Amino acid sequence: MSTAGLAHNVYFQLTDATPIARQKLVDSCYEHLAPIGGIEFFGAGVREEGLVRDVNDQGFDVALHVHFTDRAAHDRYQDDPRHQAFIEANQDNWRAVRVFDSAVSR
Repeated sequence: MSTAGLAHNVYFQLTDATPIARQKLVDSCYEHLAPIGGIEFFGAGVREEGLVRDVNDQGFDVALHVHFTDRAAHDRYQDDPRHQAFIEANQDNWRAVRVFDSAVSR
């Protein structure tokens, strides 16, 4: 089994979780983060409210999913000025942020 990259999943719980505020964060993800190099897959969106099962975590409003080519690409992303600008522009509305990083194998 070989490593096929790094998955970076971020779940944001917002202080203002109105539809407009949720969409603003999604749009900011695409504006600031999607253009950063080393990304193989990028997706951001709001929680699918219609999926309510015992196993569905409802404790977030917006999710960000990024798959990097490797750990080095992830590390460059973390230090990229566009990532820092994203944090600065949005952190005032974050009630909680949970990050899940994992090596992806194939």
